[in-house]
Parts: sequence; structure tokens; C-alpha cells
Amino acid sequence: MDFTKIKLLVLDFDGVLTDNRVLVSEDGKESVFCNRSDGLGIEMMKKKGIEVMVISKEKNKVVMARCKKLGIACQHGVENKIDIFTKVIKKKNLKKRQVCYIGNDTNDLDCIRAAGIGVAVKDSYRQVLDSASYVTKKNGGKGAVREIADLILGLE
Repeated sequence: MDFTKIKLLVLDFDGVLTDNRVLVSEDGKESVFCNRSDGLGIEMMKKKGIEVMVISKEKNKVVMARCKKLGIACQHGVENKIDIFTKVIKKKNLKKRQVCYIGNDTNDLDCIRAAGIGVAVKDSYRQVLDSASYVTKKNGGKGAVREIADLILGLE
């Protein structure tokens, strides 16, 4: 498995860029915890011309806010991730081996299986772990994206 051939990294949001927890205030606003090293890894990849995007089932302003801050494309509120995933790959004229997908839950399975390198974060559900071609050493929201960024950039 050669991570250095990756041209597009696609991420789920909750459980990958976050630790899968949500903080809900009394007025109903939601907040999540993200890892700054993941953000730095994304920044380093972008500087090397590697595209990064999020496809998330969650429709929440926090998803868009984080993606905007990271300067990455985001499709959120997506019920069928594989449709968006395959359209993006086709539109960008990429080969399967040039695409990596990172997920953690069963709604990521189709994309994990369709990617050249399908990644599960360490604390993913069993079905996801069993379907992935690579499992991170770190949990979602705890540096798993940075771990993959380092592999893609040939730093590991």
C-alpha cells in the first residue's frame, strides 16, 4: 500500500476529525473537539498539492465552520456518501489508487471499500475495522488524520 501516490484524501467528520463526542449547550448549540495536529497535517498536504475534502452525514454549522477554517471542501448532510465520493473521483479524473478515504462508522463502509486506500481510525466500529486496508494507531479526533497525512507526505 503506497500512501505517497494519494492525490485526494476524503474524510468523514464526526469520529475522524473529532473524537465523536458532541457538547450540547442549553440553547441547543453543538460544539465538538478537534485536534490541531490534524489541521496542520491537512495544511501540509494542501501545500504539496494534495486535495482534502469532507463528506459528512451530519448537517451542522460546526462541520462547515471547521472545514472553512481548514480551507477544505465540504459536503455535509449527505445521506449516500458513495454517490458524492464517486462523482468527485470521476470529476477530478483520478484513479482509485490515488484516493484515500478515512472513516469510522458503518455509513463509511462503501467509500472505504471503493477507495484505493480505505482507512479506519483505531476506535472505529468492528465492521469498519474489518473492511479497511489500513487502521490508524490513533483514535479519531486524536491525531489519526495527521498520522495519515504523514504517510501520504512520506514522513513516516
